[in-house]
Amino acid sequence: MNLLLIGVLLALIAIAYQIGLSKSRSLAGKGNNTAVLHSRPGYYGALVALWCGIPAFLILIVWNLVEPNILKHVVLDQVPAATLASMDQASIEVLMNRVKAIASGFGVTDQPAVYELAAAQQLAKIQTIGSYAKFAVVLCAAIVGLIWAKKHVAGQYRARNKVERVINIALALCSGVAILTTLGIVMSMFSEALRFFSFVSPLDFFFGTEWNPGFSTSGSAEGSYGLLPLLWGTLMVSAIALLVAVPIGLMIAIYLAEYASSTLRSWAKPAIEILAGIPTIVYGVFALMVIGPFFKMLGEMVGININATSALTAGFVMGIMIIPFVSSLSDDIITQVPRALRDGSLGLGATKSETILQVVIPAALPGIIGAFLLAASRAIGETMIVVLAAGNSPLLHANPLEAVSTVTITIVNQLTGDTDFASPQALVAFALGLTLFVITLGLNIVALYIVRKYREQYE
Repeated sequence: MNLLLIGVLLALIAIAYQIGLSKSRSLAGKGNNTAVLHSRPGYYGALVALWCGIPAFLILIVWNLVEPNILKHVVLDQVPAATLASMDQASIEVLMNRVKAIASGFGVTDQPAVYELAAAQQLAKIQTIGSYAKFAVVLCAAIVGLIWAKKHVAGQYRARNKVERVINIALALCSGVAILTTLGIVMSMFSEALRFFSFVSPLDFFFGTEWNPGFSTSGSAEGSYGLLPLLWGTLMVSAIALLVAVPIGLMIAIYLAEYASSTLRSWAKPAIEILAGIPTIVYGVFALMVIGPFFKMLGEMVGININATSALTAGFVMGIMIIPFVSSLSDDIITQVPRALRDGSLGLGATKSETILQVVIPAALPGIIGAFLLAASRAIGETMIVVLAAGNSPLLHANPLEAVSTVTITIVNQLTGDTDFASPQALVAFALGLTLFVITLGLNIVALYIVRKYREQYE
């Protein structure tokens, strides 16, 4: 019923737009002289459509939010008081599901109680009445809004101002949703992290050098929860990724911006950015099945022991993944350097390579550094590649040829399987996630600060 109602509303909104558009054009005259109108005809059509759709959709949303509670009270009114008093919240939810199944005609596997049948009958009746009432009320609101807005369509009615105000409110609400979602995520991680720190000391967590969590059924924190091996593994893999991505990405950006022809650039840039669209699980499988064995074979040829799953394998493939990120941002920054700076350098006798090295790169350097820091944030937060290719060895060592464990690997491990989410063994994932969030947020803030403080603004 809701889908049918939404479809009817969308059709009515389209009709309302055409009605507003037609009336505004008729006010303009046969020659569509829009000079007699305050706004263009499209704004009048949009205004009528908004008045038709917004009140109706608001009523529909409120109705759908309130309706489940009303239906729940209808069902519970049919349950004997003694039976209802003996039920907890879970039992009430089971009862609601059984009554809904009976009311829908599917039934239940066992013999329903008499009060369940009565509740199902009453529920079906109320649902039918409610569906028709909702359909009628929402459509009436849409029609009333259409008629009201149509009467207000006049030559000097400020339709454009009204429509733009609605658009500004909608954009502000969308921004608010994004901000509130971020705050909700942070607060949920923070609250769960505080619960974890009630089991484990923050000093032991942030400065511990051993990661060996013990799983127990008593709810106590057994084992060691030292963050440093995980943090060191994360930084090691990210550093290797940046060593791969930054030089290659920067060279690609310089070539595409300064040397490549327009034809080559038109297909080379999209082709490189295709790498950014490949799912990270594909990169992880590629690292596990191709790059890891290749590095192991290469190490055997030169007499070096290289594990197939190691920081080198994960970092190398992660670097390949973020090459488009570095090259695209750097290319956009380099192309923003004015042509006059290049022409002035060439006019003074500098070669093209000298111009790029001494003029273009210094002018674009703040933005390029910002791109590098944003790429570092991307590398630190990567999950699937390190899960498959890093080896999951939470030991504190400096050998990139051996297996390591990262923060993201540990979060996956702690939340995988049949885990009690109230235990410290699971709550530690939220502390790790909050730590990772703070690190990436700090890198993003530093990148934005560098870009804004040192960027060159040209006419």
